[in-house]
This record gives sequence, C-alpha cells and structure tokens, in this order.
Amino acid sequence: MKKTLLAFALAAWIPAALADAETYNIDNSHSFANFNIRHVVSKVSGTFPDVTGKIIIDRADLAKSSVDAKINVLSVNTSFAKRDEHLREKPEYLEAGKFGQMTFVSSKVEAKGKDEGVITGKLTLHGVTKEIALPFKVLGFGNDPWGGQRAGFEAHTRLNAADYGFGWAANPNGPVGTEIDVTLLIEGVKEKAQ
Repeated sequence: MKKTLLAFALAAWIPAALADAETYNIDNSHSFANFNIRHVVSKVSGTFPDVTGKIIIDRADLAKSSVDAKINVLSVNTSFAKRDEHLREKPEYLEAGKFGQMTFVSSKVEAKGKDEGVITGKLTLHGVTKEIALPFKVLGFGNDPWGGQRAGFEAHTRLNAADYGFGWAANPNGPVGTEIDVTLLIEGVKEKAQ
C-alpha cells in the first residue's frame, strides 16, 4: 500500500516539477555566433550563422536551465570569400574538413538576477574540449507572426586560441591576435506540447 501511494505521489509530482521548464529549438536563420579578433593593429569580425540545438529554460528558476548547441564551422563568414576559404582550410586555423563542428553542452547555470546569469559548460573546438563560462541575458519572450512562441538570448565570452591548439597562436606577436571575443545572439522557437 505504501509503495502504491509513493508511486502515485511521484507520478503527480514529476509533471508539476517539469511544468516550468520550456524547450526552445535554436532557429538557425535568426541565430549567430559572432566573433572579432585583432589583425595587425585593428580588428576583424565574422560570424558563424549556422547554429543549432536546444535550450531548456525555467523562467522561475534559471539555475534549472540548460543548453546543448552546435555550430557548423564551415559556415564561417567574414564578408571576404578568400579569407573565409583560408580560415576553413589552413591547418593553423579552423581546419573545417577535420573539425567541422563546435559543440557546447552546459553543466551548470548560475542566476544573477531574473533575466541574467552565467552558464558553465564544455566547449569543443578544433578537437579540444575546455570548460568555459558564458555570462548571458534573457532578452525576452514573445509570439511570432506564424503562431509560435520565441525567446531571445545573448551571451559573451573570450577564448584564447592557444587553449584550442590553433597554430597561429604559437606566435603571439604575429599579425593575428590570440584573444577571440565571442558574442552569441540566439533566437529559439518553443516546442509545442505533445
């Protein structure tokens, strides 16, 4: 009898516990992983426009949220085709033929307020996996013109090229810098209840 009551209590509690979690699929036509890096004495910027994955967010408790995202390295775009080809193919840069995908899987979210916090997780880039922290903001939630619901997010971090085995970083005084500033602009489409 006690086991039956326990099973019934768990069955009633689990849906309630999950009710606040919403799943958003990253819309890769409205999401970007932007970057900039020093070139000689100025900076060059670019983007990876092919971002996919899922964001699970609990609006009432951001600490219960999570992210699993992928970035297609072949999608790199610096608005100069020859440079993009160079970045994709050269072994000292992205080597996209060998390392065609970046991934990020969160392990912890720390809320710093109602709409912001820091998300920690494993970034795999150029065949190397490192733990990074991403300060983020929830930009908002709203209905789209097609009957769906969307959420917007922004996050920033700085990566060191040497940490990921990039060949150009072996010469810190070279024309290309070693610090990569990253801004993630993400729009998600809410999954409809089954």
